[in-house]
Amino acid sequence: MTRSLFAIICFACFACNNNGKIVTPHVKPLIEAVYASGFVVARDEYQIFAQVDGYLQEKLVSDGDTVRKGDILFIVDSDQQTARFKIAQDNYALAKKTASENSSTLTELAAAVASVKSKLQFDSINYTRYVNLLKQNATTKVEYERFKLQYENTRHEYVLQQSRLRKVKDQLVTELRNAEGQLEIAASESGRYIVRSEVTGKIFRTTKEKGELIRRGELLAVAGRDEDFYLKLNIDELDIQRIEKNQKVKVKIDAYPEKIFTATIDKIYPMVNLQLQSLRVDATLDEPLPGGYSGLAVEANIIIREKQDALVIPKQALLEGDSVLIKVGDETKKIKITKGIETLDEVEVIDGITLKQQVIMSKGG
Repeated sequence: MTRSLFAIICFACFACNNNGKIVTPHVKPLIEAVYASGFVVARDEYQIFAQVDGYLQEKLVSDGDTVRKGDILFIVDSDQQTARFKIAQDNYALAKKTASENSSTLTELAAAVASVKSKLQFDSINYTRYVNLLKQNATTKVEYERFKLQYENTRHEYVLQQSRLRKVKDQLVTELRNAEGQLEIAASESGRYIVRSEVTGKIFRTTKEKGELIRRGELLAVAGRDEDFYLKLNIDELDIQRIEKNQKVKVKIDAYPEKIFTATIDKIYPMVNLQLQSLRVDATLDEPLPGGYSGLAVEANIIIREKQDALVIPKQALLEGDSVLIKVGDETKKIKITKGIETLDEVEVIDGITLKQQVIMSKGG
């Protein structure tokens, strides 16, 4: 769908006779364009949503304020989250104390290992002594076996106590790490109550005031880079095949009625909006936008083709089959033409008629 929107397409001043039915072709610049509508959007513009429930304890920015990335914008207070964080702190402190070397649990197990180790040393000495006595036939086989069994039992008990100590240590370390992880999660959740800016730019809009109840997922503000704007445009799905990257755009913004802005198509989205039956394209403005206002409504013409010296007739003069009626003396003659650029009101004639011929308006003048 090709539309002519505003003064980027200069209409020809056709010469007409008294009854307004005859026009003369005219040479003029002509532009074929696709109509688009949309909005001015700040680069990196994003919506700031509440991540938690609570009350807005502090609102540190207002509409129009300039902020830097990382600046605190809002602080949300929640007794429930404070309680969860305190519990996580207590659990971590207890786990850290229990996992320390001088904790009662580890001290008791270490003492048991030391006791068995002492007994093992004693039984080892006795066992060695009876090994030597048996070699000298100074003791009986029964006595030797008794001290051997006692030594082996103590050695097994020592290994068991060491294993138990290592197992409990590992368990306590695991519990400490889990408690530390829970504390980090609680601290992270607490951090969600401090809302920071993700960009250096401007706060375009805030939606909450100090003391208000905040629900998770509610919009708190809209922010973005105020020195860099682009156009978010929608075009009719019938024109999709005609749009390409790097095409030039002429833009009219109601807030600046005396100025025509220029832009360049830099992104074409691959999915059609089913409700609007339109396709989104983005265009970068070729010059800074004065005022720094996001959300301004725009109308645009995406330039498809243009020609500086086009032979033009009104579209109302065109007959079915790309023909026109021309006046030759007192007669009327039907001539087939070759069309070029078309707008809503005009059509370029590439071949078929000349500049001096009189064309009859077939649909009224």
